[in-house]
Amino acid sequence: MFRIKRMAILLVTAAGVAAAQPALTTIQDVLYRADGTRYNGTVNIRWNSFLAGNTTNVATSNLTLLIVNGVLNVRLVPTTTASAGAQYGVTYNSQGRNQFTETWAVPPSSLALRVRDVRISSGSIVGPPPVISPIQIGDVVGLTNALNVRPTAGVGFAIGRTAVINQAGQMEGATGSLGDCVRVDGSSGTCGGGGGGILPSYADGELPGGAINGVNTAFSLSNAPSPAASLDVYRNGLYMRQGVDYLVSGTVLTFFLGSVPQAGDILSASYRYANPNNPLGTLTMPQVICSNIGTSTGTASLTQLGSCTIPAGLLGTGDRIEVRFQMAHTGAAAGFTGEVRLGATPLLTRTATAADTALAARLGIGFHAAGQMWDAQSWGSALAQATAAGSVNENASASLTISFRGQMTASGADTVALRNFTVVRYPAQSNP
Repeated sequence: MFRIKRMAILLVTAAGVAAAQPALTTIQDVLYRADGTRYNGTVNIRWNSFLAGNTTNVATSNLTLLIVNGVLNVRLVPTTTASAGAQYGVTYNSQGRNQFTETWAVPPSSLALRVRDVRISSGSIVGPPPVISPIQIGDVVGLTNALNVRPTAGVGFAIGRTAVINQAGQMEGATGSLGDCVRVDGSSGTCGGGGGGILPSYADGELPGGAINGVNTAFSLSNAPSPAASLDVYRNGLYMRQGVDYLVSGTVLTFFLGSVPQAGDILSASYRYANPNNPLGTLTMPQVICSNIGTSTGTASLTQLGSCTIPAGLLGTGDRIEVRFQMAHTGAAAGFTGEVRLGATPLLTRTATAADTALAARLGIGFHAAGQMWDAQSWGSALAQATAAGSVNENASASLTISFRGQMTASGADTVALRNFTVVRYPAQSNP
């Protein structure tokens, strides 16, 4: 009796499992090639997990079928009554060369369907519409704070204008004329010295004036190139070298005899020149090469406290550099000495007394074709101001180091420290 009851329970359980299985739809067809012969190859059918129409969970998987003599026969769970987005991706492969893909949406059917009955266009989603419910801002972690800190449109917000942030953190459109420049603080004004960058004017592809006949050597430009090095001259499209093929002085080009333009030649010139409405436009700005603090020493031997190495090729004829530094003395038992060197040459050496708490100096170094000229001023907290000048001949084509050195007159508890030094380059500049 117990065995009979147990068998009955197993049959009921098996019936329940069988009832939970989803119904299947048969896709049966004969596939052909474009030349009329039957298709031979494989078909790979893949799908992501979804819920079938009877809520059965279908796991992500794939199925590969062998197609022989064009015969396709497969049974699949319907997707048109399943959860949203349920569909089959089908890939055909013949001889490992010809491959294409398509998408199937399989409806419930007791009759066998053909491929044309289940094929859909790429990107289509067939099935029950997705359930859409509103999401509140508070439901998204961090969204409230992100919205609170983002700039919002202010009363001056305008489309098609440069955006600026007002004092309240709101976005507004920049005010002013369309040709104005906008400053960092959001205000606007005329471009140039009063509103934006200082810009020069440009001449591109200008035809120099003068007879091109193989005899004339002098030609004129509409403006004086500024700087002169910005001038590019082309003869029949070939670049002419300044100082080798021609010279420029103001607005006049003078060609050397071996480079005189011949009849039929075409000359063109491109250059930068001073804007009459902005005469400062072509002036080169000074450049800070080094600016830093240094170390200290309490010894009686000369010690390097800081240095500035100028890269090779940066300095040329007509350039000038300015050097400034301050040294601080701690203690009152001994005096100290400060020194500045250009390369291996000392330019300034000044000894202060034990009563001096500071030493400061300013040096200017000018570069010319034969070397360098220098001048210096130095003073201390008690030390009188002194001036000096001289000349050196360091190799400016190689890297050049400016070093700051110091020492105590006697070793002990006193120290001297390089508090700050700055090296500024003033590039050579032609008068615009």
